[in-house]
Amino acid sequence: MSDQSNFEDVFEKLKSILNNYASELTCVNDEPGDFYLDTKHIMKNKKPLFFGSVQLKKNYISYYLMPVYVFPALLETISPALRRRMQGKSCFNFKAVDPALFEELAQLTDAGHQKYKEAGYV
Repeated sequence: MSDQSNFEDVFEKLKSILNNYASELTCVNDEPGDFYLDTKHIMKNKKPLFFGSVQLKKNYISYYLMPVYVFPALLETISPALRRRMQGKSCFNFKAVDPALFEELAQLTDAGHQKYKEAGYV
């Protein structure tokens, strides 16, 4: 399997995690290699609050999850393996499907969604 087709599989699996929340959020972009969700909450800069996205890059797939930036306490219990995938404060990079880490990321995404709901962002 080529890296590109493997990356597309990784992208689709990560997109499926975020897609669980699309009905409550605003889908800004849903194109091959780029899936992007905003909340309906408008910030002081008059732009919607970002929720998350998945982007197919040249050497990896990036999963962005803004609730972990807004509520950093969400990261206190993540595994060392998932923490090693982090780049910056709200981005996780993957090159291959990892069912255990994807399940943990799904739980983290759900926790982030709950925090956004509690804060009135969703």
